Amino acid sequence: MERASRIGDGETELEVPLETVCFIIIKAREFDAKDPVTESSPASNPSDDHSAAILEDHDDDPVLEELQSLISDLSADAQIDLVALMWLGRDDHSADEWQSVRLEAADAHNEHTADYLCGTPLLADHLADGLSTLGYSCAEYEAEHL
Repeated sequence: MERASRIGDGETELEVPLETVCFIIIKAREFDAKDPVTESSPASNPSDDHSAAILEDHDDDPVLEELQSLISDLSADAQIDLVALMWLGRDDHSADEWQSVRLEAADAHNEHTADYLCGTPLLADHLADGLSTLGYSCAEYEAEHL
């Protein structure tokens, strides 16, 4: 994956590739769309139950595992950028505040970043809003991959 291009005024680069952020956004939306686990009806058809289970939010969800693994495998700087992008999109910051938001994310960084991000409601929306604040979009990536 390529390194992200310049932000807004062209003076700062993201440490996480834009394509990686876009992939995470797609996976986070996929995970957020899951329904709570429900008990099967005794009168239901077991083959139908398996199809419905794919749409439910199980502890061993492969989408969640893929998302956590991807985030955990990123460099510390890339993880910091992801947290900062999420905070930028969540807290209504401006692009001018990027460096201070990133410094806060760096101060808070630890080995639980993947769990923190995956446990954040509306992660995909916050990341997309953060990218938008910095002048990025996943429109091309989504058009090619969806």
